[in-house]
Amino acid sequence: MRGFRWAGLVLASVLAATLCAGAAQAAPKSRIISSYEDAPREITLVVYSAAMRQSFPITVLRPPNTGKAYPVLYLLNGAGGGEDSATWSARTNYAKFFKNKNVYVVTPIGGAFSYYTDWKHRDPALGKPMWQTFLTKELPPLINSHFKTTGRNAIAGISMAGTSVFNLAIAKPKLYRSIAAFSGCARSSDPLGQQYIKMVVDRGQGNIANMWGPLGGPGWIANDPYIQAPRLRGTKIYMTTGTGAPGSHENLGDKGIDGDPITLANQAVVGGLIEVAVNTCTQQMADRLRSLNIPFRLTTRPGGTHSWGYWEDDLHNTWPYLARDLHTR
Repeated sequence: MRGFRWAGLVLASVLAATLCAGAAQAAPKSRIISSYEDAPREITLVVYSAAMRQSFPITVLRPPNTGKAYPVLYLLNGAGGGEDSATWSARTNYAKFFKNKNVYVVTPIGGAFSYYTDWKHRDPALGKPMWQTFLTKELPPLINSHFKTTGRNAIAGISMAGTSVFNLAIAKPKLYRSIAAFSGCARSSDPLGQQYIKMVVDRGQGNIANMWGPLGGPGWIANDPYIQAPRLRGTKIYMTTGTGAPGSHENLGDKGIDGDPITLANQAVVGGLIEVAVNTCTQQMADRLRSLNIPFRLTTRPGGTHSWGYWEDDLHNTWPYLARDLHTR
């Protein structure tokens, strides 16, 4: 039901923005077009991005008391960008978890297979994503003006977005006090990282050469958190990963499995193999940060696959550290 509402809101917003642009003979600025309360303390904003010339739904969980100023946690979805059913909203109890937390939780819906970055060239399948611009320059000022915020921000993401949070922090120093990468591969210019990114972008039928230019070129090096790690100094860093071996969520009774043996087999085998690769990237990033004497916190689960049960655990377990950085609870 919410998906249909979002689709309607976005369509109406795009039409309104187009008419406005035609009347004014000028490109419209990024702005909040509409706001809808889905449930108590759950809001959907429709935000127009001037960089992408498109409107996107933004879900916001607001704190219990909006009379005071509170910080913002930007919480990103994975490869599907929240456009599919693999979302924080659908796969976790995140709304219940944050119900009494003193923080705004902001999650954009969009950016599937884009790596939440600025693409160098227009892609026939994915268009020209400019998500780095949106998440570092366009959206935060709009959130801060629409809600009563403290100006303190953190950002967290899973899988694909676990790479993005590093690059977003590098692109806009001091915007995010801390970043949390749950099962993200923080390398992009080495063969393993490039293959991982290609696998994700291929799912959207995109061409990775349109993202950062030719493989191994300067665009890939500039967007490799491993290489650019010195620029993360001063940012609090939290990383989580599993080993890929079956863990506590690989059982028929788990809510993500729901008694389905095929889902269990897929999570254990495919999710296990993906997490093995992610674990390799994450351990390499940890070694890199150690060599630079940049503080970080790494949680390596003895088991665990590339799946939502673990990311929900990661969010719950990492929140106390993010809350401390944001001066909230």
